[in-house]
Amino acid sequence: MNVIASRWLCCLLFVLVPALAAAVQDTPRGPIDARALTARLFAGAAPPPAWLDDGGARAREAVRLLRDASAHGLDPARYDADRLATRLAAGADDVAALALERDIGTAMLQYLADLHFGRVASGYRLPSDDAFDPVEHLRQALRTGRLAEAVDTASPQFPMVRRVEATLARYRALAASPHWPHLPPLPAKRIEPGMRYAGTALVRERLRLVGDLDADTPAGDVYTPELAVAVRRFQARHGLAQDGVLGAGTLAALAVPPARRVTQLELTLERLRWLPRPPQGRVVVVDVPAYRLWAFDGRDPAGQLLEMRVIVGAAARTPTPLFIGQMRYLEFNPYWNVPRSIEKAEIIPKLARDPGYLARNDMEAVSAAGQVLPDAAGAAALRAGTARVRQRPGPKNALGAVKFAMPNPMNIYLHSTSARELFTRSRRDLSHGCIRVEDPAALAQFVLADPARWDAGAVATALRPGRTVTVPLREPVPVVLFYATALTDREGRALFADDIYGLDEQLVQALRAD
Repeated sequence: MNVIASRWLCCLLFVLVPALAAAVQDTPRGPIDARALTARLFAGAAPPPAWLDDGGARAREAVRLLRDASAHGLDPARYDADRLATRLAAGADDVAALALERDIGTAMLQYLADLHFGRVASGYRLPSDDAFDPVEHLRQALRTGRLAEAVDTASPQFPMVRRVEATLARYRALAASPHWPHLPPLPAKRIEPGMRYAGTALVRERLRLVGDLDADTPAGDVYTPELAVAVRRFQARHGLAQDGVLGAGTLAALAVPPARRVTQLELTLERLRWLPRPPQGRVVVVDVPAYRLWAFDGRDPAGQLLEMRVIVGAAARTPTPLFIGQMRYLEFNPYWNVPRSIEKAEIIPKLARDPGYLARNDMEAVSAAGQVLPDAAGAAALRAGTARVRQRPGPKNALGAVKFAMPNPMNIYLHSTSARELFTRSRRDLSHGCIRVEDPAALAQFVLADPARWDAGAVATALRPGRTVTVPLREPVPVVLFYATALTDREGRALFADDIYGLDEQLVQALRAD
């Protein structure tokens, strides 16, 4: 039997297997096992993939692409790339060739699916408008002879993906060098410019390797002002206080081996695959462990429009949940309706010790009918669960001057704050779960997107103390609460953050299990 006839017989056998046929009725969604898609690749009226025709050029290209999976943060071993290369080089009879073609097809389908959907479930609730089908994507690539292009377009089409992949390549090169010696302990609590430190040469070399220091700086064991400038750059990229001083935190970040950074970057690429296609309009992204907010407009060639610091949920008690919300309205001078969990855990115990607590904090107990209760009656009703606490607008209000509402079951939203001094801290997981923003006026202008009515002056006026005003947005603005401990900015700088919620290790374990 010749190879072509064998292929068609194989196709018929695949189609007749009920379990496989049932598994591939619909376009796959989410992380998938490509073995359930192979039947479709070899079935139908179209000729099956001819990987070994033309001297096996297509097969060799496919294997080369699979072996290069690490460039996209994936493991070539998952696709059996080396073994496929060995089988291809060895040659085969018709039956073995048929099996090889089937296995190359399955490996390519798995690779395309992993690139687009990710390897593990994300937990995000995503819109169902993603029509990506690995089978049709691969078929089209084979028809047009553009296999490499198919791999590139299977990845999410975010500029961030390409930037992170470029950073991954740099850190893979660093990790390939076995020379990453330990830094000696600090002789004092902190090393400032002009002081001597036995590890100065190692610090200098490490800063040069990661791109924060020019190569032609003077040698020696004195911690120089030039080194301090480079350390500030390093600190800025790692979420540390930018004081140019060598302290315990900075030394610990300098000691992290490149292999660990490679893992962080790979995890970021996996998480980017979980996200829906970027919208054409405005979007707000909060990277929780980096304590940063970015605002983009997909219709603007400039891309990123805003960046600011944020405060997120405390890791030990109230971590910020990760989800994709829709910001729908703003409240200027909002009331803070205190969640019942905070009432029970904090306010009721404080009231028991201090009956004047509510009055001093501009708070009031409100009945189910909306009636404000006197302090004594209010305290009793709170303990009984028949009243709730709200905080009046004003300088003590926990939400500050504006609330950015995105209705969700967890009652998570963005807001301003009166405690602005907290933004200077390097670690900012300090809230009950909501996100406090550093520049609420700029964010309000961005999401309102109405410069004629809501220019800087109008927003500043609305932020002044006064009555509560609710302003619906003309269009909902997606808000992505994201988690990445490694990113790359538009200048190509690698940005790293601590894994404050321990989610990196959870994802590593999930990928290993997969």
